[in-house]
Amino acid sequence: MRILLTGGAGFIGSACLVALLKRGDDVAVVDAFEDTLYDRHIKEANLRWARQHGRFDFHEVDLRNREAMTAVLRRAQPELVLHLGDVAGVRASIAKATYYLAVNVTGTAQLFELSRAVGVKNYVLASSSSVYGGNTKAPFAEGDPVAHPISPYAASKRAMELMAHADQRIHGGHVTLLRLFTVYGPRQRPEMAFHKFMRLIHSGEAVPMFGDGSTGRDYTFIDDAVAGILAAAQHPDGYRIYNIGGDRVVRLNEAITAIGAVVGRTPQIASRPQQPGDVALTWADLTRARAELGYNPTTALHTGLTAMWRWYSTQTVSAAPSSIDPRGGVQ
Repeated sequence: MRILLTGGAGFIGSACLVALLKRGDDVAVVDAFEDTLYDRHIKEANLRWARQHGRFDFHEVDLRNREAMTAVLRRAQPELVLHLGDVAGVRASIAKATYYLAVNVTGTAQLFELSRAVGVKNYVLASSSSVYGGNTKAPFAEGDPVAHPISPYAASKRAMELMAHADQRIHGGHVTLLRLFTVYGPRQRPEMAFHKFMRLIHSGEAVPMFGDGSTGRDYTFIDDAVAGILAAAQHPDGYRIYNIGGDRVVRLNEAITAIGAVVGRTPQIASRPQQPGDVALTWADLTRARAELGYNPTTALHTGLTAMWRWYSTQTVSAAPSSIDPRGGVQ
């Protein structure tokens, strides 16, 4: 299958890219090396890893660049658009709300418009569990109210869902949105909790614990998340939303202890006040995803953390010059 993958140099995107290459798909990757959360050399390392598994076209393009995206789509002629190329981060979005909306909503709207012009009728988009806001009914089901996001990032993701719904109702085709629940594993972004905690515990520094440690998250191992994303691509059905989670709530203090056990050090804790934009709980109701996609996460927390620690303890992220050909291919 010919696939356009946006955000393909990121954490989740590069893992999807490898899975697609192993499957034999023809993939064109778009990534802007957006640096709100981390430096481009990390994404370049992700692409070098992906290149070990097959060839793909790479285009360093901002989704909002109409001329460049038009050229990419005309060249790629994709049958499926797998759109993972957003600006992520709840806390970072508080200071950059306008930017988050511009990329995550306007950029996505333009992607629909331009890809429709080359005949694309099948889309899979990454949304986020953050759209559930401060919901107290748990687990969170796709039909639950999501009218009160509590961060600009969450608001941008919910606005993207609504815009995608309008586009599908007007123009037809298939649009699948995946509400991803805190994905972790090898190559996780460095500012995300598990990566940060692993680094601090390993170096003997104190781990900042926001609140009393009782907040809970439904953590999803990267392999399970990728399996859900690929399953969604294989089951187009008009406009659908699915939760992609790990099927278990882990409390913050429990997660810190588990990471310490994998690293082999007792964590030191630095208590901090609860941060704006954070929610008390996330928990995915997977009833719909199981029934319609056959999605079934299987990775236990200890297994996933062990794999992540194995990667972390052996990684050597090079600061060498980029291996990306500026003319649009991978060398």
